[in-house]
Amino acid sequence: MNRTDIFRKEVREVLENNILNYWLTLKDPRGGFYGEADGTGEIDYSAPRGAILNARIIWAFSAAYRAMKKTEYLIAAVHCSDWFLAHFCDHKHGGVYWSVDAEGKRLDTKKQLYAQGFAIYGLSELYKATRSDEALKNAINLYQVVESRFKDPVNGGYVEALARDFSPLEDMSLSAHDINADKTMNSHLHILEAYANLYQVWPDKELRKSVQDLLEIVCTKVMAPDGHLRLYFRRDWSVLPGGVSYGHDIETSWLALECAMALHDIDTVNRVRPAALLMGRAGNEGLRADGSMVYEKLEDGTVDYSRQWWVLAESVVGNLWLWKYHGDLEAPDRALSTWAYIRDNFVDRDNGEWFWGIHPDGTPDTESPKAGFWKCPYHNSRMCLQVLELV
Repeated sequence: MNRTDIFRKEVREVLENNILNYWLTLKDPRGGFYGEADGTGEIDYSAPRGAILNARIIWAFSAAYRAMKKTEYLIAAVHCSDWFLAHFCDHKHGGVYWSVDAEGKRLDTKKQLYAQGFAIYGLSELYKATRSDEALKNAINLYQVVESRFKDPVNGGYVEALARDFSPLEDMSLSAHDINADKTMNSHLHILEAYANLYQVWPDKELRKSVQDLLEIVCTKVMAPDGHLRLYFRRDWSVLPGGVSYGHDIETSWLALECAMALHDIDTVNRVRPAALLMGRAGNEGLRADGSMVYEKLEDGTVDYSRQWWVLAESVVGNLWLWKYHGDLEAPDRALSTWAYIRDNFVDRDNGEWFWGIHPDGTPDTESPKAGFWKCPYHNSRMCLQVLELV
């Protein structure tokens, strides 16, 4: 068996037995999925439930079903979607809430752009798997909410967050890690990803223009001349202080090109390809000799040397795209080296799923959750599916 076959075999085994089987244990028989599990996998049955986690669960199991046709994956996707549509969707004002409690009652009712994007992404992927008219209808409705409520008609792009009734918010920050900014790299990247996925099943001409506009924003406003991504912006796209996020650099390098390809327009692809290559090379500045990628470099030049699960997953995919679509002949070795680091350090063989991170001393981070508002079966399951498709 050659190294390609070994790579594929190892990745598929981790996808099915370590990632997806773990997440099936978080399925609440009453509806939806439990909201949190600690670093050892112990489930908190009463924890609040976040829109990002649940939308990503819908996407992950829908995509896994499409790739492997296992009925339990489709059942899980529909199970999650039914609860999501009933409890996260604001049936009065439109859009999706940030969080609800374990019973489905509203908690944080703000409308974060990022959450709208992942709801569109998950529901459009569910439509690919089921051809459910309800899934497509709800994805289109959310797209129309984003276009009518979040879009900035003067400066382009989209505002970061709004209140439940879509009135302005003072604090629009996405997480405790982010600053309060009118617009962010992160939300625009994932609205782009969501819109491109929706376009594949609903080729609307206005949606197509929105994808093209977002690609232009990513390649000209978000990406700096050195290929690194600017992270935070004022409404007029003037840049706010921010450091370097190596994981987002490498993730955007392949996602932007994939979104361009979704339009089936060679001119768009050719405009995005040079920027994608530049972003990929910038992201790889975070790679280390052991195959790991450090988290980020702060504005003051300080480097956060922790390794996080999603950064490593995106490094594998980004380097495979550098090989397949940019002719980088050293990229497969980088991808395999990073996979070996993931396999030997992140994959929790005892309790399932991946650790959140690896500390600079090489020990796993068992304090951070296995499942929660930000720890979801998205980056790692998508990495596995990309490997099976590309290699």
